[in-house]
Amino acid sequence: MLQKGVYPLYPTPGETMQQKRKVFSRIADFCAELRPIEDLCYIEHTYNDQLIPLAKRHKLLGMPVHKQYGGLGLNNREYANALALIAREGAGIRTFFSGHTSLGQKTIQEFGSKALKEKYLRPSTNGGKLFAFALTEPEAGSNPLALETTYKEKGNTYILNGVKYLISNSGIAHAIIVFARGPNKKISAFVVDADSDGIAREDLAAKMGMPTTNTGMFELCNVVVPKQNLIGKKDDGWNIAKHSLMNGRLSVAAGCIGVIQDCLQESAQFAKERFQHGKVIARHQLVQEHLSSIKIHLESTKLMVEKAASFKDQYEAKPSKELLHATDTAITEAKLFASNAAWDAADRAVQVFGGRGWSFLYRPGRHLVDTRVCRIYEGTDEILKLKIAASLLGEEYSAYS
Repeated sequence: MLQKGVYPLYPTPGETMQQKRKVFSRIADFCAELRPIEDLCYIEHTYNDQLIPLAKRHKLLGMPVHKQYGGLGLNNREYANALALIAREGAGIRTFFSGHTSLGQKTIQEFGSKALKEKYLRPSTNGGKLFAFALTEPEAGSNPLALETTYKEKGNTYILNGVKYLISNSGIAHAIIVFARGPNKKISAFVVDADSDGIAREDLAAKMGMPTTNTGMFELCNVVVPKQNLIGKKDDGWNIAKHSLMNGRLSVAAGCIGVIQDCLQESAQFAKERFQHGKVIARHQLVQEHLSSIKIHLESTKLMVEKAASFKDQYEAKPSKELLHATDTAITEAKLFASNAAWDAADRAVQVFGGRGWSFLYRPGRHLVDTRVCRIYEGTDEILKLKIAASLLGEEYSAYS
């Protein structure tokens, strides 16, 4: 169980532990209350309907949102710490926050008008509005530029048509950030009210992991969106999507720290208690090899996420082309490494648990199936490797241009 005062990243110079404890103690209480509920829901493969009420009660629904809009005002580094702690309860729990906060709230905060911030961002910090982020489509996964959802102008509105697929929070969101292509083939971004006429939503239950959180798809059929719900400028959707994906990738990487930590804690404790061949398995060298590998993954991931989050804070404080490139690269590297490290940590933890690891009654098995998607969403391993290579060689060598 999460211990108060134990933090996944290293303290930032100038930060006081007292300031950090206020937020982290709140997260610790949230996790302590959530864990027994999540355990039961996971075994029963049912949606955890207490996640949002508990997050609301502990005031965790707007952690990086500016205080003027009701949030806690955490910077990227602090928010990464928060997500790492939360993700100990599972990648599915962290995915809810990624969809609502990292991809939803932060997109509105960075690109939305003042009116959009008042209408959607402010109520989202207390649960009045929940966000989903809809970029992925059945035929537009690793290549978002192939999206087929369209919009056209009609008076003071836009009319949207299309299908969005594998969208976190799709079935529970009040507001969905939707990307669509205009008559000029360029992409724009909109906030769409989920209860609008013409939206048909369907939950995706047949998924490999994360059964306690919501994933779904929806179809837009002549959905009317007010022109004031355009995010940023028209035709700037792809730029907005790229910036939003940086936030999403950083949230995945930060969450993987928590997964690795929980796998290490669970497997180390189990190894001290499990007897085989006349002694606890913690004394077996090959078990120690698994534990040492998980620990190395943990420390390496923490450093990479810390670097990426620090770059993001620097970029937001003083944007520049050079900092944007450095930030994007650092986040890409952190997400690629962290997601694979978490997958390996979960696999090793299952091995330490042996037959018991192959059961959802124990946490490593849940982490294993849940973490697998971290190597797919917000950029597959393959796409991220190509991005890293392009950052070295130059965009003119991009393999998917």
